[in-house]
Amino acid sequence: MKHIYHIHGMTCNGCRGHVEKTLSEVAGVSKAIVDLEKSEATIEMDAHIKIETFQEALKNDGGRYSIHKQGEHQHIKEEKKEVLKGKGTGTFYCPMHCEGEKTYDKPSDCPVCGMDLVEEQNLSTTNSEQWTCPMHLEVVKDEAGDCPICGMDLVPMEADSSAEEKAYKKLSKKFWIAVAFTLPIFFIAMSEMLMNNPLYDILEQKNWNWVQFVLSIPVVFYATWMFFERAYKSIKTWNLNMFTLIGIGAGVAWLFSFFGMLFPDVFPDQFKTEFDAVHVYFEATTVILTLVLMGQLLEARAHSKTNSAVKELLKLAPNKATKIVDGKEVEVSIDKIELDDILKVKPGDKIPVDGKITEGHTTVDESMITGEPIPVNKSEGDKVSSGTINGNQSFLMKAQKVGSDTLLSQIIHMVNDASRSRAPIQKLADTVSGYFVPVVVLISLITFIVWAIWGPEPAYVYALVNAIAVLIIACPCALGLATPMSVMVGVGKGAQNGVLIKNAEALEKMDKVDTLIVDKTGTITEGKPTVEKIGSFDDNYTENEVLNYIVSLNSNSEHPLAEATVKYGKEQNAEIIKSNSFSAVTGKGVEAIINDKKISLGNPKMMEYANAKISSEMEEKAASFQMQGKTVSYLSRDKNVIGYVVIGDKIKETSAKAIKELQEMGIAVIMLTGDNYNTAKAVATELNLTDFKASMLPEDKLKEVEKLQEKGNVVAMAGDGINDAPALAKSDVGIAMGTGTDVAIESAMITLVKGDLHGIVKARNLSDGVMKNIKQNLFFALIYNTLGVPIAAGVLFPFFGILLSPMIAALAMSFSSVSVIVNALRLRTIKI
Repeated sequence: MKHIYHIHGMTCNGCRGHVEKTLSEVAGVSKAIVDLEKSEATIEMDAHIKIETFQEALKNDGGRYSIHKQGEHQHIKEEKKEVLKGKGTGTFYCPMHCEGEKTYDKPSDCPVCGMDLVEEQNLSTTNSEQWTCPMHLEVVKDEAGDCPICGMDLVPMEADSSAEEKAYKKLSKKFWIAVAFTLPIFFIAMSEMLMNNPLYDILEQKNWNWVQFVLSIPVVFYATWMFFERAYKSIKTWNLNMFTLIGIGAGVAWLFSFFGMLFPDVFPDQFKTEFDAVHVYFEATTVILTLVLMGQLLEARAHSKTNSAVKELLKLAPNKATKIVDGKEVEVSIDKIELDDILKVKPGDKIPVDGKITEGHTTVDESMITGEPIPVNKSEGDKVSSGTINGNQSFLMKAQKVGSDTLLSQIIHMVNDASRSRAPIQKLADTVSGYFVPVVVLISLITFIVWAIWGPEPAYVYALVNAIAVLIIACPCALGLATPMSVMVGVGKGAQNGVLIKNAEALEKMDKVDTLIVDKTGTITEGKPTVEKIGSFDDNYTENEVLNYIVSLNSNSEHPLAEATVKYGKEQNAEIIKSNSFSAVTGKGVEAIINDKKISLGNPKMMEYANAKISSEMEEKAASFQMQGKTVSYLSRDKNVIGYVVIGDKIKETSAKAIKELQEMGIAVIMLTGDNYNTAKAVATELNLTDFKASMLPEDKLKEVEKLQEKGNVVAMAGDGINDAPALAKSDVGIAMGTGTDVAIESAMITLVKGDLHGIVKARNLSDGVMKNIKQNLFFALIYNTLGVPIAAGVLFPFFGILLSPMIAALAMSFSSVSVIVNALRLRTIKI
């Protein structure tokens, strides 16, 4: 009997093997095969076993994985929120993403790799300033005022330092304690190399060994005890990691020294000094552990810089805002702002929430969100975003998006999500890491045996020291950090330049894109259409009557072209006639019943849909405008075409330059538009585009993407409308204009905040930089371990007499992961 189940929670090959082993051990299971890619388990059993039995087995194994019947895993997202995601003030996750998107409430260490969890940076109510009484700390208010108990003025509360800062301070305290006790041990041990050692005039060597033992206790059992706890946990759960190697190596050295002092007669003479005392390695143990602790300390500090982009974005959010209440200005906390509140923004102030200007005009510095340094002119009706900085004019605005709905909050949320996502290239590191620790332990055992049998005297001492060096120098941590560190810094860099990356996969794929499909309206053009002419084809209808029909129809539509005609109609005092049975025909136009007549407006396909014939004279008239890059929509009454509207949409200033740069990168740029051939050709000619297609419906754009993919092309699609959403979702990399619809943005993997094609150039440059950085990190990590482990094993000793001290190995291991992080930090300085 065979059943297939869905497995949730697996993120690497180690997880796959662990789940497979757990399921195989369930009574009655003859065979269990787990597929990481499909997240599936195929289980063969002698007789039917209830799924609850498998769920209980995984639960007892730590609860990190869950098993479901196929078809039931659509609830995974809800489950992830309820079970995995923390509910505390901070969200903590593993920097190596061992468990994917799993997060925790409290700072701790990762149950898989043992590394310290890091805190996600996000906006929360802690951003709003709170006030307390210096005499009665239980009094907490959102605003300044008097204490209700003693009447004293309330004072601002000091914000708690971040969990990241607390962890760093805790590590720092332990590090200096470790240093204080390790240095005397080190000096005592090194004094043995002196002729006529003066310390032996005070105490015998055996007694100095006991002094070293006593001094090592605070280092081993307090300052660095967490390493042994993590090592024990890793062996217990069989999630072998860096701390497994450190725990075994340092633990063996310390225990050997301890038992050597207690039972010296048990050990052969090879292990003894000229004073008949057993060689002890308290100095090696404490120095190794202190150096590893130093590495953790440096990593903690370096980690804080990798998400510096998010921290800078968080600083943009103001604490206070000026609200207009009954005509008066009232200063309120940011979390007290509600939808439709009228706010006053003064010169130099940060804009508190997203909204639109209702009175006044100004310039706004949006560089912190778009990456563009030139201030943007804003006037009545224009939208403004939270966190951007007002220029030298005051204005009033209406709040339209508050709290987590603001653009700034969404950017921070997207950056955090993308930073925790896993790039496909990380599978290489996962595969290597799955076998890494067992292989290193095996090499360490072989090293001990080889040196014990064939090494010079004292052979066992050489064997023990070199075996420990092999364990200590190996660093799976550097390998695991190689990809996520680069992704985190790269995603943050993109956000600072107006390029929002939804996940790490988008960064990797963008580097391979060879074909870019672009929409015309709102992507190449500004997306701000204006009516240039209303015309009549029938002498029975005046231009005003044609305009009345067009405005009456389009008053029901939210399409940008419709909004343009309605705006024009209002300026011309057009009459809005009541309409019924309105419907929008995707990719064609709109229709409704007006005065008992069927009125249709749209492109030639819409006229065909309405059974209204366009004459050759009408086509020639329309073509004269289309050759200028204008869009022409036809109006029909019943089955007769009676008029037209000419709409112009200016090409963005950056479009031509961006397309040229993309073509120079070797990317083929293709324009697909729902507009007619003549208009498309005029735009393509102006932009030097040789490849374009017109009159494309949403399904046509989707088919074009599929056709290119079948040829082996890696396709990116850039668009801004609802009709672009299917092609955006199907393409290898969907790129949405931030000025477009929510549906398009949701379907895309990359969003350009400013909404122009130059953002695609930035995205490509960013992708190229991140992928090079990841490959450098993987190379450094792999070559480091490839060379380091054999040297520690002593392969150079027969030829050059070189051996690697375990203490030097510990120093090298600590700096290996730090070097990966430092290399990733270089991405903050790249120019995109």
